[in-house]
Amino acid sequence: MTYRLLADSVLVLHLLFIGFVIFGGLIVSRSAWVALGHIPVACWGVFIELTGGVCPLTTLEASLRRAAGDAGYSDSFIEHYLLPIIYPAGLTRSIQFELAGFVVLINVAIYGWLLYRLRISRSK
Repeated sequence: MTYRLLADSVLVLHLLFIGFVIFGGLIVSRSAWVALGHIPVACWGVFIELTGGVCPLTTLEASLRRAAGDAGYSDSFIEHYLLPIIYPAGLTRSIQFELAGFVVLINVAIYGWLLYRLRISRSK
């Protein structure tokens, strides 16, 4: 029971992490210091997608699930939880590149808007 609860907690943390990777720039619009954490996290998310790597949170969750008596899973977090919802046909390298591009595009847009807003406010 404890391992299953820990695995579920890691899953929730992982979902929050992914949300922060994608949309953390929006928090930066309220608190600029958050960028110090968001930029490396977003870079990590892009790196994992571009290299086809497995996030350590995926490995931790899978090992906790195995310790709880579950089978765990051998694929990535995205393949296991999000892929059946978003891409039922299967995750390919090109889809991973698209996901990385999506993360970069959203964050460049958010940070570009923030820099533009900062520039406008300084010129007043």
